[in-house]
Amino acid sequence: MSETRSALIVDDERDIRELLVMTLSRMGVRCDTASNLGDARNQLQRNRYDLCLTDMRLPDGSGIDLVGEISQKYPETPVAMITAFGNVEAAVEALKAGAFDFVAKPVDLPVLRDLVRHALDLQQARKAGSDAVASRLYGESPAMTTLRQTIAKVARSQAPVYIAGESGVGKELVARTIHAEGARAEAPFVPVNCGAIPSELMESEFFGHKKGSFTGAHVDKPGLFQTAEGGTLFLDEVAELPLPMQVKLLRAIQEKSVRAVGANTEHPVDVRILSATHKDLAKLVSEGRFRQDLYYRINVIELAVPPLRERLEDLPGLSAKIMGRLAESQGRSLPTLAEDAVQALRDYPFPGNVRELENILERALALSDGDVLAAADLHLPRGGGSTGDSHQAAAAAGVDPRSIDPRDTATSALPSYIEEIERAAIQHALQENRYNKTRTAQSLGITFRALRYKLKKLGID
Repeated sequence: MSETRSALIVDDERDIRELLVMTLSRMGVRCDTASNLGDARNQLQRNRYDLCLTDMRLPDGSGIDLVGEISQKYPETPVAMITAFGNVEAAVEALKAGAFDFVAKPVDLPVLRDLVRHALDLQQARKAGSDAVASRLYGESPAMTTLRQTIAKVARSQAPVYIAGESGVGKELVARTIHAEGARAEAPFVPVNCGAIPSELMESEFFGHKKGSFTGAHVDKPGLFQTAEGGTLFLDEVAELPLPMQVKLLRAIQEKSVRAVGANTEHPVDVRILSATHKDLAKLVSEGRFRQDLYYRINVIELAVPPLRERLEDLPGLSAKIMGRLAESQGRSLPTLAEDAVQALRDYPFPGNVRELENILERALALSDGDVLAAADLHLPRGGGSTGDSHQAAAAAGVDPRSIDPRDTATSALPSYIEEIERAAIQHALQENRYNKTRTAQSLGITFRALRYKLKKLGID
């Protein structure tokens, strides 16, 4: 390390203090020690530290109290808790109090070194400041301002975070921002949709497998935990995990190690867990469909991402930001929204949230050549996209309404459903015009450029 870093080690056991001092000194970290809370407080008043390691039980109080004090008085100093092996409740309590991370006794030195590296890397990550967070998550509403402030704090920790919110609000963007603003920014960010993995392949996908462990296992394959080593594993739609896999995931998170399918030994992993779902996870726990112990383990810190309808004051600026990005990708001048268009957006409930807003604006830009988008150019679904309206639109596009499952017209599936209608209408027009694109565009009442854009987007050859 180019500069000398410092750490405060707080433990009443001399052997533990000496072990920690020896390990950190070999990493180039200068160490001070304290055997109780009083000594630790005195040291903190006199010196600035880049890291603090404190035991859970001290002669004159609890290490949890010290964690809380450091988080409040010395927020630039990450503090990690040393807990008894298997004491998950203490570890979770420490994380909730503001601890950066925790390490269990007997201390695993590779785990300890990883923890120290991540804590010291925080100093570099903090230099990016809160501006980077603001650039990723736009919004001046109180809800978004609070969200960004919370993300900035959460990014300084290694605690598991549960991101709650409706479909389309940007939960993965929140997860990526937490990763990018934390000490693991230079390591992999690995997102996984838990609902997209067949249950029989889940263990292999998450933990990897050894050659010959089952039919088709021709080579050793690392799992998602190994792929995310040193970085962040984002479990999207975590509610979709079957109960047997929830047990295995809980153990991997608690023990910080995984056993590949067909392997005889466990392999330590250094991964931060972020998870998300649009479902009510607490309700699933009460119904016995999600394990309570796993819920408490991944929900150490909960972040609620607000739906778009609860931050309508962000609509004009957010729309301008989205249109700017779309106009640049399409190589066209940036249009503006007319007053009636802005009002139409404000009146629309946005069941698909920001993702639906992006789809609406993308379609409007593709189908319009003007520099000003009016309300009519937005083609907003009437009545928030009711089933009746969807059936009328399907009939107009040549789709048999009886073939549509009402569940497919649910608000969360609205953008994909609109694409289905558009694809059917374009394919029908192409056939009617013998695949002459110029005549097809004319028959659809759109420009040739708009048709070409739609063909590419919908994957129509």
